[in-house]
Amino acid sequence: MATSSESVQRTTVQMPEGVSATLAGRMLTVKGKLGEAKKNFDKINVGIAVEGNRVVFTPFSAKKKDNVIINTVSSIVNNMATGVTKGYTYKVKVVYAHFPITVKTKGKQIMVENFVGERSPRIAEIVGDSKVTTEGDDVIVKGVSLEDVGQTAANIELATKIKRKDQRVFLDGLYIYHKEQGS
Repeated sequence: MATSSESVQRTTVQMPEGVSATLAGRMLTVKGKLGEAKKNFDKINVGIAVEGNRVVFTPFSAKKKDNVIINTVSSIVNNMATGVTKGYTYKVKVVYAHFPITVKTKGKQIMVENFVGERSPRIAEIVGDSKVTTEGDDVIVKGVSLEDVGQTAANIELATKIKRKDQRVFLDGLYIYHKEQGS
């Protein structure tokens, strides 16, 4: 049986200027000029502490599985800090060949009407506090949480997935074509 000399590593994420982090239980809240982003770390085996303007992560044990999650958690917190300072924007292109597609926002839902001539609209959910606007043949999703913006754009794309037809021939749908930081 091999013994390992793995050690518990502490990782620190420094918050940028104008960004503050607070911890309530296992819920981390990062506030900045564009708003606030929240993340619940209940299901992640990491100890979290806020020390001044830094967020410190410590794995629960010296196991490799617990040590490698530290990089994932630090990336999540860096994305939260970037989101509250710059924001995230995803652009989704409306593509159609014959039936003109119209996209409308109604509450927390996006309605894709007249998709390949269907009478009932296809519906996609808006996740979190993401803002959805339409400009011509583009649907623009903006927000401070990368997870919420990305999931909203993915919901829009998945709502118009064509099944039981050759996707190389039937190209109608809404497709993510641009991702950027900042507004």
